[in-house]
Amino acid sequence: MKGIERLSAVESSTPRMTRALPDMPMAPTVMVRLIRISAFGMGNFFEPVFRSLGTSEHAFHALCLLVASEKGMAAPSELSEMIGTSRANTTRIVEELVQDGLVTRSVHARDARRHEIAITAAGRKRVREIVPRMVEPLERAFSGLSNEEFRLLDRLLRKLIVSLDNSARAMSSAA
Repeated sequence: MKGIERLSAVESSTPRMTRALPDMPMAPTVMVRLIRISAFGMGNFFEPVFRSLGTSEHAFHALCLLVASEKGMAAPSELSEMIGTSRANTTRIVEELVQDGLVTRSVHARDARRHEIAITAAGRKRVREIVPRMVEPLERAFSGLSNEEFRLLDRLLRKLIVSLDNSARAMSSAA
């Protein structure tokens, strides 16, 4: 099912859902569905791009984060948080990057329970090779938005992220 078909399904199912679940707040429910469909569509859009580049979105993101870090290294937990994936998946990603010689994993100098992931020269080179090939797909992904709409979406998504954090914190405190 394509994104447009999913969008149509939301449109057609929302009135039925409203009737079946009259106490359900529909506007936020639909918003959650739209955001999930967008995230799914983004994954579907970028997955073949990254596959053609011989990597995954998460692996590329990890390499970019390591290149951008001051020391070229990070803890696996930091990478997991910044990439937005589970620690188990981050472990798998890091293992693949280690096997490909793009990063190294070592025991933290002051805390033997922790590991540090560091980008290698080959990892830096790989990122520099991929970045130019990402320009066109990134621009195409958002080509349906004007510059003003793009900036508005950026602001609203940032605001939503803060709202979700604040709401989760409030719910956690209340429990």
